[in-house]
Amino acid sequence: MRTRFRQRRQRADLAALFFIFICLIGAIAAVSVTVLARSRAALDQLGPADASLNPIEQFILTVYLATNIRDLTTPAGEDATPITFSVPPGAIAAQVTDSLASANLIKNAQLLNLYLRYRGYDDSIEAGDFTLRQTMTPLELAAALADATTRDVSVLVIEGWRLEQIGESLSANPNLAAPYGDFWALVGPNAARPFNYAFLQELPPSASLEGFLFPDTYIVHPGTDAQDLVGRMLANFESHIPDDYRASLARRGLTLYQAITIASLIEREAVQDDERPIIASVILNRLIIGQPLQIDATVQYVIATPENWWPPVGGLDFRAIENSYNTYFVTGLPIGPIANPRAASILAVASPSDTNYLYYRARCDGSGWHNFAATYEEHLANACQ
Repeated sequence: MRTRFRQRRQRADLAALFFIFICLIGAIAAVSVTVLARSRAALDQLGPADASLNPIEQFILTVYLATNIRDLTTPAGEDATPITFSVPPGAIAAQVTDSLASANLIKNAQLLNLYLRYRGYDDSIEAGDFTLRQTMTPLELAAALADATTRDVSVLVIEGWRLEQIGESLSANPNLAAPYGDFWALVGPNAARPFNYAFLQELPPSASLEGFLFPDTYIVHPGTDAQDLVGRMLANFESHIPDDYRASLARRGLTLYQAITIASLIEREAVQDDERPIIASVILNRLIIGQPLQIDATVQYVIATPENWWPPVGGLDFRAIENSYNTYFVTGLPIGPIANPRAASILAVASPSDTNYLYYRARCDGSGWHNFAATYEEHLANACQ
């Protein structure tokens, strides 16, 4: 008897608990519906939920985000300075929002992460560079990260590259509109040069733009064409030439074109920045006394192929290669630059070290440093044993 009574009581208790649970769910739903009904503007700002969300998750996210709409529509700060924000390959949404918080672009990484989930943006953020601002709201940031048309493209031009290497890199980038032919028509020998930079008047009329496309990382919009890219590189070159640079060159009897030619030789020969002024002194010392430069990189420039733009030169008879770029064949400078140098190489020409060195040889330890010598006998003694 007691057992049956106890069972009936347990069933009654379970029924009561179930009733309370139903009432609680109903109350939450009623409150939520009321909140959402009063927050129609918030729903409009949130936008439609991702269709892949299950109804319960969609409901919970909608209520939560609507009640936090003020935080989603308030920028993290008042600094409108553009910030380049990079999303690395393989990054998940939580990593992206944490990085945004670290960059002071948002205040609440978890809130934005939930919004990305709500809109389905968490699966549409791709690797790339974005131009963002602190004055953008979290909703605007989410839209920018999910919109491929606003994603910026990172274009890397490496120090010491020759024109062909730059052209190949640009034409291979699917996010640019810079086919190799368009690029070469702007930079190759006898190119039209539709650019308004005074220093271009200092180049020989038939010269290419070798040496003047400044190595750097350029952030551009998708679809940027070859003319825009080349223009940016030339503008960057101009910005790195100090006001007194030409005066310093003139005291050494050099033109800008000759200086960039020397800088390109330094770029291909030097590894350590501290040695660039020393290598500059060796080149200038040889030019003063009329001693051939005999720089291997000029031979590489001549014999290069698209399969290898900087091939090994071992076993070649350098003097037999008749070419105006080959400094074993010609005395003095090659006819023009052989690569596009960095600022350190360009500045080293105007401010070389004060030495009597005429020779340098790479050290045998693979460090990239060189041993320098004033005489040929010293130079031979620096050979690897």
